[in-house]
Amino acid sequence: MSSTHYLQPAPILNRGDLLRLHGRPRDYRLVFTNGVFDLLHRGHLSSLRAARSHGDFLVVAVNSDNSTRRLKGSQRPFQSESDRAEILAGLRFVDVVTVFDEDTPAALIELLLPDVLVKGADYSEEEIVGAAAVRQAGGEVVRVALEEGLSSTGLIERIRLGDEA
Repeated sequence: MSSTHYLQPAPILNRGDLLRLHGRPRDYRLVFTNGVFDLLHRGHLSSLRAARSHGDFLVVAVNSDNSTRRLKGSQRPFQSESDRAEILAGLRFVDVVTVFDEDTPAALIELLLPDVLVKGADYSEEEIVGAAAVRQAGGEVVRVALEEGLSSTGLIERIRLGDEA
């Protein structure tokens, strides 16, 4: 399956629509990655491009606002889940975006069983949620290199320091 939405944003699908569209069997390599994506930066773009290079169709799952608050604290997210999903959907190498409310995408991964599960190299193999289910189904888990010194936490800290100066 080839991405054809270069002039249109990728669809933002709920879990049911995503499963109807991408349930097995498929004749393309489905790649899955996830994150908060609160302050999209060059490191995110690099990781998402790398993820897409491992297959034919990239699904990006975004933590909901509630999930982000539980994981990152009450001051986050800075951008709403709908804004974050819309920004990601506008990237030409993203094919579908979905939002999940759980703390991890484990249930979504187990339902989709992507051919390739991608996370940043800052996660060890054991820390990658859904890795066992993907491997058991015959898929692969890929850890992509991160851009040195680029993280949302680091960016937030630089912004805060700039405000104090």
